[in-house]
Amino acid sequence: MSFYAQELKALQKSGRLRSREVVDESLLDFASNDYLGLSQIQSLHKQASQKLDSLKCHSSKASMLVNGYHQIHKDFEEALSRANSFEESIVMGSGFNANIALIEALVRKGDELFMDELYHASGVLATHLSSVKVTFFKHNDMQELEHLLKNSTAKRRIVAVEGIYSMSGDLCPRKVFDICDIDGALLIVDEAHSSGVVGEKLMGVFDLYGIKPRENHIKMGTLGKAYGSFGAFICASRHIVEYLINRAKPIIYATSLSLYDTQLGHEALKYIQANTKELQKEIAARKKIVFDSLGLKIDGLIVPIEIGDNKRVLEIKNRLLGLGYSVGGIRQPTVPNAIIRVIARLGESKENLRVLCENLAKIK
Repeated sequence: MSFYAQELKALQKSGRLRSREVVDESLLDFASNDYLGLSQIQSLHKQASQKLDSLKCHSSKASMLVNGYHQIHKDFEEALSRANSFEESIVMGSGFNANIALIEALVRKGDELFMDELYHASGVLATHLSSVKVTFFKHNDMQELEHLLKNSTAKRRIVAVEGIYSMSGDLCPRKVFDICDIDGALLIVDEAHSSGVVGEKLMGVFDLYGIKPRENHIKMGTLGKAYGSFGAFICASRHIVEYLINRAKPIIYATSLSLYDTQLGHEALKYIQANTKELQKEIAARKKIVFDSLGLKIDGLIVPIEIGDNKRVLEIKNRLLGLGYSVGGIRQPTVPNAIIRVIARLGESKENLRVLCENLAKIK
């Protein structure tokens, strides 16, 4: 029986019906979040594979707390802590799970969560999993956040922002750190789209703004984007990490991150650290191309082009497909207004990006 036929019909009529599409490797990829193009560097895969070849087993086999915590996990966590100047780190299955772990575990009865209205869907979902009191503030509106924190009577106040927002592509303001430090609020920064992309060491917004991590600071990053692997990590104080290990369900009850993905992430970190200047040069060149061709100044490598109409977005996406380009056609409800989302990733040449931008300037 077609239990949801009417719902699917309504989605199709509004231009919001989604479907899976097998990756076409003949297309130029300006859609994926592989910002630095590391997924195409075969030496990283070979180095990770060689490390696993030397081990007795190649699977993590169990939860991190039940014989599933391997030396590969520990070594990478220590490297992440050093690179990001945090006391401790913990790796886990995905950025989606990491956001759920942080919010579900940290926001207890009597606490209040203050979340940017454009925060990722995983964080929003987490607010519905238990009796989380959440207040959304206008995107990047630090005046409103300051007012909300000042008037809150919560036992603990937790603020959640993104380093670079996944759809709008803009940075969180530096002021959010000052506001949370003065108030004594915990600050969660989702660096999924900023880690590996901005900062003097390409470590993200903490690095970009010269923030020395404090006990109230928590950083989450993903391995499936700039790091060209899969999984996620959380950097925090030793106290917070210990608490998460004891309370965060996605850490306690899930099989630990695969050894291959962990080692591949570690190899990516080492690659970024060894090639920082060259990567920064390539990132800057792509930002300039986008500005020169489309008049858009981007903070990271996300290029959001607002179209507004769901069906028109699909038409543009398909037209670009015909020209050999894969781009994102992002529709409601993921975004307030439909956009073409281009990733100016290093995995494709600067010349191909320039031609794509020229085509977009004509089409839109």
